[in-house]
Amino acid sequence: MSLYKDLKQECYEANMQLNELGLVIYTFGNVSAVDRENGVFAIKPSGVPYEDLKPEDIVILDFENNVIEGKMRPSSDTKTHAYLYKNWKNIGGIAHTHATYSVAWAQSQLNIPIFGTTHADHLTEDIPCAAPMRDDLIEGNYEHNTGIQILECFKEKNISYEEVPMVLLGNHGPFTWGKTAAKAVYHSKVLEAVAEMAYLTLQINPKAPRLKDSLIKKHYERKHGKDAYYGQN
Repeated sequence: MSLYKDLKQECYEANMQLNELGLVIYTFGNVSAVDRENGVFAIKPSGVPYEDLKPEDIVILDFENNVIEGKMRPSSDTKTHAYLYKNWKNIGGIAHTHATYSVAWAQSQLNIPIFGTTHADHLTEDIPCAAPMRDDLIEGNYEHNTGIQILECFKEKNISYEEVPMVLLGNHGPFTWGKTAAKAVYHSKVLEAVAEMAYLTLQINPKAPRLKDSLIKKHYERKHGKDAYYGQN
Protein backbone atom coordinates (compact mmCIF):
# COMPACT_ATOMS: atom_id res chain seq x y z
CA MET A 1 0.00 0.00 0.00
CA SER A 2 1.21 3.48 -0.85
CA LEU A 3 2.57 5.66 1.94
CA TYR A 4 0.90 8.55 0.17
CA LYS A 5 -2.61 7.13 -0.29
CA ASP A 6 -4.35 10.06 1.44
CA LEU A 7 -2.28 12.65 -0.43
CA LYS A 8 -3.04 10.98 -3.75
CA GLN A 9 -6.75 10.88 -2.91
CA GLU A 10 -6.76 14.58 -2.01
CA CYS A 11 -5.02 15.44 -5.27
CA TYR A 12 -7.30 13.17 -7.30
CA GLU A 13 -10.49 14.67 -5.84
CA ALA A 14 -9.25 18.22 -6.47
CA ASN A 15 -8.43 17.42 -10.08
CA MET A 16 -11.84 15.85 -10.62
CA GLN A 17 -13.49 18.92 -9.12
CA LEU A 18 -11.56 21.13 -11.54
CA ASN A 19 -13.16 19.16 -14.35
CA GLU A 20 -16.63 19.09 -12.78
CA LEU A 21 -16.59 22.87 -12.38
CA GLY A 22 -15.97 23.32 -16.10
CA LEU A 23 -12.57 24.94 -15.62
CA VAL A 24 -10.71 22.61 -18.00
CA ILE A 25 -11.24 20.98 -21.38
CA TYR A 26 -9.87 17.64 -22.57
CA THR A 27 -6.65 16.98 -20.60
CA PHE A 28 -5.77 20.64 -19.90
CA GLY A 29 -5.09 21.88 -16.38
CA ASN A 30 -3.80 20.30 -13.19
CA VAL A 31 -3.94 20.43 -9.41
CA SER A 32 -1.27 19.44 -6.90
CA ALA A 33 -1.34 18.87 -3.15
CA VAL A 34 1.63 19.10 -0.81
CA ASP A 35 2.78 17.08 2.20
CA ARG A 36 5.12 19.45 4.03
CA GLU A 37 6.07 16.96 6.71
CA ASN A 38 7.49 14.52 4.16
CA GLY A 39 8.69 17.14 1.68
CA VAL A 40 6.67 15.81 -1.25
CA PHE A 41 3.72 16.79 -3.41
CA ALA A 42 1.19 14.95 -5.53
CA ILE A 43 0.20 16.02 -9.04
CA LYS A 44 -1.92 14.84 -11.95
CA PRO A 45 -0.10 12.78 -14.60
CA SER A 46 0.42 14.47 -17.95
CA GLY A 47 -2.17 14.11 -20.70
CA VAL A 48 -4.52 11.71 -18.90
CA PRO A 49 -8.24 12.39 -19.62
CA TYR A 50 -10.18 13.18 -16.45
CA GLU A 51 -12.67 10.39 -17.12
CA ASP A 52 -9.79 7.89 -17.08
CA LEU A 53 -7.93 9.31 -14.07
CA LYS A 54 -7.67 7.15 -10.94
CA PRO A 55 -6.20 7.97 -7.50
CA GLU A 56 -3.38 5.47 -8.04
CA ASP A 57 -2.34 7.34 -11.21
CA ILE A 58 -1.34 10.43 -9.21
CA VAL A 59 2.42 11.02 -9.17
CA ILE A 60 4.41 11.84 -6.01
CA LEU A 61 7.54 14.01 -6.31
CA ASP A 62 9.94 15.87 -4.07
CA PHE A 63 10.62 19.60 -4.42
CA GLU A 64 13.56 18.88 -6.73
CA ASN A 65 11.16 17.21 -9.21
CA ASN A 66 12.35 13.68 -8.50
CA VAL A 67 9.60 11.08 -8.82
CA ILE A 68 9.14 9.33 -5.48
CA GLU A 69 6.16 7.21 -6.48
CA GLY A 70 4.17 6.69 -9.66
CA LYS A 71 4.56 5.04 -13.03
CA MET A 72 3.27 7.87 -15.20
CA ARG A 73 4.96 11.05 -16.36
CA PRO A 74 3.84 13.97 -14.14
CA SER A 75 2.15 17.10 -15.45
CA SER A 76 4.25 19.27 -17.76
CA ASP A 77 3.70 22.09 -15.23
CA THR A 78 5.26 20.12 -12.37
CA LYS A 79 8.38 22.29 -12.12
CA THR A 80 6.22 25.40 -11.67
CA HIS A 81 4.39 23.76 -8.76
CA ALA A 82 7.67 22.60 -7.19
CA TYR A 83 9.18 26.08 -7.41
CA LEU A 84 6.15 27.70 -5.76
CA TYR A 85 6.10 25.12 -2.96
CA LYS A 86 9.81 25.67 -2.29
CA ASN A 87 9.47 29.43 -2.11
CA TRP A 88 6.01 29.93 -0.60
CA LYS A 89 5.89 27.89 2.58
CA ASN A 90 2.27 28.49 3.51
CA ILE A 91 0.50 27.01 0.51
CA GLY A 92 -0.87 23.48 0.50
CA GLY A 93 -2.26 23.19 -3.02
CA ILE A 94 -1.85 24.74 -6.47
CA ALA A 95 -4.18 24.73 -9.48
CA HIS A 96 -3.64 25.68 -13.11
CA THR A 97 -6.46 25.95 -15.64
CA HIS A 98 -7.18 27.14 -19.16
CA ALA A 99 -10.57 28.58 -18.17
CA THR A 100 -11.96 30.86 -20.88
CA TYR A 101 -12.37 34.26 -19.23
CA SER A 102 -9.26 33.92 -17.06
CA VAL A 103 -7.19 33.09 -20.14
CA ALA A 104 -8.79 35.93 -22.12
CA TRP A 105 -7.65 38.42 -19.49
CA ALA A 106 -4.18 36.84 -19.47
CA GLN A 107 -4.03 37.17 -23.25
CA SER A 108 -5.03 40.82 -22.96
CA GLN A 109 -2.06 41.29 -20.56
CA LEU A 110 -4.25 43.25 -18.17
CA ASN A 111 -4.90 43.04 -14.44
CA ILE A 112 -8.54 42.29 -13.58
CA PRO A 113 -9.86 45.45 -11.90
CA ILE A 114 -11.77 45.19 -8.64
CA PHE A 115 -15.19 46.32 -9.83
CA GLY A 116 -17.52 44.67 -7.35
CA THR A 117 -18.13 43.05 -4.00
CA THR A 118 -17.76 39.48 -5.29
CA HIS A 119 -14.13 40.33 -6.04
CA ALA A 120 -13.76 42.14 -2.70
CA ASP A 121 -15.13 39.16 -0.79
CA HIS A 122 -11.92 37.35 -1.69
CA LEU A 123 -9.15 39.94 -2.09
CA THR A 124 -8.58 43.66 -1.85
CA GLU A 125 -6.35 44.02 -4.93
CA ASP A 126 -6.81 43.84 -8.67
CA ILE A 127 -5.97 40.32 -9.82
CA PRO A 128 -2.42 40.72 -11.13
CA CYS A 129 -1.31 39.81 -14.62
CA ALA A 130 2.39 39.06 -14.93
CA ALA A 131 4.18 40.35 -18.01
CA PRO A 132 4.74 37.80 -20.78
CA MET A 133 7.81 35.70 -20.09
CA ARG A 134 11.15 37.14 -21.17
CA ASP A 135 12.91 35.43 -24.08
CA ASP A 136 15.82 34.28 -21.93
CA LEU A 137 13.41 32.53 -19.58
CA ILE A 138 11.46 30.96 -22.46
CA GLU A 139 14.67 29.53 -23.91
CA GLY A 140 15.74 28.14 -20.55
CA ASN A 141 13.99 25.77 -18.15
CA TYR A 142 10.53 26.97 -19.17
CA GLU A 143 8.26 25.47 -16.50
CA HIS A 144 10.74 26.20 -13.69
CA ASN A 145 11.05 29.74 -15.01
CA THR A 146 7.27 30.10 -14.96
CA GLY A 147 7.60 29.90 -11.18
CA ILE A 148 10.26 32.61 -11.30
CA GLN A 149 7.93 34.71 -13.45
CA ILE A 150 5.17 34.45 -10.81
CA LEU A 151 7.45 35.35 -7.90
CA GLU A 152 8.95 38.28 -9.80
CA CYS A 153 5.45 39.62 -10.50
CA PHE A 154 4.50 39.53 -6.81
CA LYS A 155 7.78 41.15 -5.80
CA GLU A 156 7.48 43.92 -8.40
CA LYS A 157 3.88 44.66 -7.44
CA ASN A 158 4.62 44.31 -3.69
CA ILE A 159 1.80 41.77 -3.28
CA SER A 160 1.52 39.04 -0.65
CA TYR A 161 0.83 35.55 -2.01
CA GLU A 162 -1.23 34.84 1.14
CA GLU A 163 -3.50 37.81 0.52
CA VAL A 164 -3.72 37.38 -3.27
CA PRO A 165 -3.97 33.63 -3.98
CA MET A 166 -4.11 33.92 -7.75
CA VAL A 167 -2.25 35.31 -10.74
CA LEU A 168 -2.57 35.55 -14.51
CA LEU A 169 0.48 34.89 -16.67
CA GLY A 170 0.58 37.15 -19.70
CA ASN A 171 -0.51 35.28 -22.87
CA HIS A 172 -0.72 32.03 -20.88
CA GLY A 173 -3.32 31.64 -18.17
CA PRO A 174 -4.08 31.45 -14.44
CA PHE A 175 -2.44 29.81 -11.46
CA THR A 176 -4.14 29.77 -8.07
CA TRP A 177 -3.22 28.34 -4.67
CA GLY A 178 -4.51 27.87 -1.16
CA LYS A 179 -4.08 26.06 2.16
CA THR A 180 -5.33 22.87 0.50
CA ALA A 181 -5.74 21.53 -3.02
CA ALA A 182 -9.50 22.00 -2.69
CA LYS A 183 -8.98 25.65 -1.75
CA ALA A 184 -6.75 26.16 -4.79
CA VAL A 185 -9.59 24.84 -6.97
CA TYR A 186 -12.03 27.12 -5.16
CA HIS A 187 -9.83 30.10 -6.01
CA SER A 188 -9.69 28.97 -9.66
CA LYS A 189 -13.48 29.04 -9.83
CA VAL A 190 -13.65 32.42 -8.08
CA LEU A 191 -11.05 33.81 -10.50
CA GLU A 192 -13.00 32.58 -13.52
CA ALA A 193 -16.27 34.04 -12.19
CA VAL A 194 -14.67 37.41 -11.41
CA ALA A 195 -12.94 37.45 -14.81
CA GLU A 196 -16.28 36.92 -16.56
CA MET A 197 -18.03 39.56 -14.44
CA ALA A 198 -15.28 42.10 -15.13
CA TYR A 199 -15.45 41.41 -18.86
CA LEU A 200 -19.22 41.88 -18.93
CA THR A 201 -18.95 45.02 -16.79
CA LEU A 202 -16.65 46.62 -19.34
CA GLN A 203 -18.98 45.63 -22.18
CA ILE A 204 -21.86 47.42 -20.48
CA ASN A 205 -19.81 50.40 -19.35
CA PRO A 206 -16.23 50.75 -20.66
CA LYS A 207 -15.72 53.52 -18.10
CA ALA A 208 -16.98 51.54 -15.11
CA PRO A 209 -15.32 52.82 -11.91
CA ARG A 210 -13.26 50.73 -9.55
CA LEU A 211 -15.08 49.68 -6.37
CA LYS A 212 -14.64 52.32 -3.70
CA ASP A 213 -12.23 51.57 -0.88
CA SER A 214 -14.85 51.58 1.89
CA LEU A 215 -16.79 48.76 0.19
CA ILE A 216 -13.61 46.82 -0.53
CA LYS A 217 -12.66 47.02 3.14
CA LYS A 218 -16.15 46.10 4.38
CA HIS A 219 -16.61 43.06 2.17
CA TYR A 220 -13.13 41.68 2.68
CA GLU A 221 -13.07 42.14 6.44
CA ARG A 222 -16.51 40.66 7.06
CA LYS A 223 -15.10 37.39 5.70
CA HIS A 224 -11.41 37.61 6.56
CA GLY A 225 -10.91 40.32 9.20
CA LYS A 226 -10.36 39.81 12.92
CA ASP A 227 -14.08 40.45 13.56
CA ALA A 228 -15.30 38.41 10.59
CA TYR A 229 -18.93 37.36 10.87
CA TYR A 230 -19.65 35.63 7.53
CA GLY A 231 -20.49 31.93 7.78
CA GLN A 232 -20.87 29.66 10.80
CA ASN A 233 -17.33 29.55 12.20
